[in-house]
Amino acid sequence: MRVIVRTVSELCITVGTVIVLFVVYVLYWTGVRADSVMDDQIDALQEQWAQEIVRPGVSGATHGEPFAIMYIPRLGFTWNKPVLEGTGTDTLKKGLGHYTATARLGQQGNFSVAGHRRTYGDPFRDFPKLRRGDAVVLTDGATWFTYRIDKGPYKTVPGDVAVIDPVPRASGYTRPGRYLTLTTCEPEWGHSHRLIVWAHLDSTQPVEAGQPEALRR
Repeated sequence: MRVIVRTVSELCITVGTVIVLFVVYVLYWTGVRADSVMDDQIDALQEQWAQEIVRPGVSGATHGEPFAIMYIPRLGFTWNKPVLEGTGTDTLKKGLGHYTATARLGQQGNFSVAGHRRTYGDPFRDFPKLRRGDAVVLTDGATWFTYRIDKGPYKTVPGDVAVIDPVPRASGYTRPGRYLTLTTCEPEWGHSHRLIVWAHLDSTQPVEAGQPEALRR
């Protein structure tokens, strides 16, 4: 009997240890690796731009390739993430992902971007803090694009693909324009729903003119 009790106890300790290590991996190590990868993506883009290898919007961008950097002051003035082409699992481990069937950055239509809420750097961890009027700023190395949030966070289900339509019906927009949609998971550690925000293109300016007002402290 003692042998059985000891065996069960040792098994419980082993299982508990494995669970703790897995949680540490999910909560910490994936974040450390993702932050490093995202920093590398941004460094690569900035190096390209410094060499004047600029690709406006997503023209020429292949799946998994970075083409822009996003800044959201509401999430912190040090918050910046690379935007890559595509929304595959491997792509979203490296940054935010552009829905390939949606508009190009700054162009007519709905430029739509997805990001993890938790794990892989937690890029959209504080997504619920976003409010109407908040700025979402992007650059493709040649131009700054400042979008202003009009609605959200709006809660829906994963199958609601209409949220990235050229004119999303739940957004309040009634005519074609230059829009931005951001999507992430809800709840924070689940994926049963999605949170959405919609924004319109408020202004643009060349990179040579300096940072847009929304990014000035």
